[in-house]
Amino acid sequence: MSTVSPGRPDLRRLGPAEWPHPADFAAPPTRAERARWEEADRAARPRRLARLRERMAAEGVDGYLGLRWEHMRYLTGLPFDESEVTGSGDSGKFLVTASDVFVLADSRYTIAVARHAPDARVFEIQRQMHEHWADLVADAGVTRVAVEAMSIPHLTWERLAAAAPNVELRPIEGWVEALRQVKDASELERVAAASAVADRALASLLPSIRPGVTERELALDLEWRMRTGGAERLAFDVACLAGPEAALPHGSPGDRPVLAGAVLLFDFGAQVEGYRSDMTRTLFVGEPSERDLGVYETVAGAQDVVFAALDAAVSAARDGGGPLPTGPAFDAIARSFIDADGRWPSYGHGLGHGIGLAVHELPGLGSRSPNEPLPTPTVFSVEPGIYLEDETGVRIEDLVVLDVERGRADRVTLFPRDVVIVGT
Repeated sequence: MSTVSPGRPDLRRLGPAEWPHPADFAAPPTRAERARWEEADRAARPRRLARLRERMAAEGVDGYLGLRWEHMRYLTGLPFDESEVTGSGDSGKFLVTASDVFVLADSRYTIAVARHAPDARVFEIQRQMHEHWADLVADAGVTRVAVEAMSIPHLTWERLAAAAPNVELRPIEGWVEALRQVKDASELERVAAASAVADRALASLLPSIRPGVTERELALDLEWRMRTGGAERLAFDVACLAGPEAALPHGSPGDRPVLAGAVLLFDFGAQVEGYRSDMTRTLFVGEPSERDLGVYETVAGAQDVVFAALDAAVSAARDGGGPLPTGPAFDAIARSFIDADGRWPSYGHGLGHGIGLAVHELPGLGSRSPNEPLPTPTVFSVEPGIYLEDETGVRIEDLVVLDVERGRADRVTLFPRDVVIVGT
């Protein structure tokens, strides 16, 4: 895929009179929409399980031991997330066979499993999984079990092997991740709804940003606006970084004050009905310096050439029926744009990542991502950045829905990418 020569992006300067308004973005989802999404998940689960079982049969295993909470929610409907997993013990682990799905649950979760995963069989546990393993595999009638190897502790593996030595454990990775990267319409709708929650929250926060207010105060304020604006929880902790701190790609807010004449970077997201959003906006507190404005224009330009390449790739795939380019190919386009500018180093992280039930999932758009065509339909971030240690940092992150059949390569992060000036 060819690169695009550097050019100056078409950016507006948005002061208070031109700021986006919360009403510019979609309203929180209604109860009817949430019920429709729940029903869509219920209808999709048999197809999801059928695809997993096809993989199991092809690989010669008769069981699949799932340990990741997002896989459990995707395949059974039980709505765990990171906050619940820490204290849940082995509850929420699941075993898929050719005909059944067993969900492990102690007394705290048996009602939840019956309510949210009615097509699964509850396997009650009172102790650690390995102490029930022999009974579970006997009830399931399995002898060769694929295990999510990236998620199981070595000690647990050894204990399972010892508990049922006649059952072969096969380490695998990526089976369900590969299924989850292709999104159905209701999944994409929820990512868009979560993006709208985040868009509205930042738009409503703009008047509160002024020199002297701290990063932590703004992060808490933004969190409150998301939680009261349609989010069931945050997608991840809010990052709010002022001035030189914006050079930390994954920094945390502190008691540092917002600085006049410097940048202010927000990286944040909401969760709606289990699905996440992720966006980054770098704002200017007062008149931007020539350097900061130049950095911003370069990052925006890197995004623009990727968006143009995505549009062209979708059109070519739709017209010619061929595969989409790879994630690393798009990463190379953004890097070559920044390198061609020549003034600042390119970002060290990947260009983007898939998003859905988890913040980071397949597909990957980085130099080390799988060198295989992007799937469709799917959704991922495009987030180039430039970071100058102890000076400044700029990242702009948007989520993009890619759907060849519908000819789509659309941003679902709708907060403007223009030069937004606050604190005046």
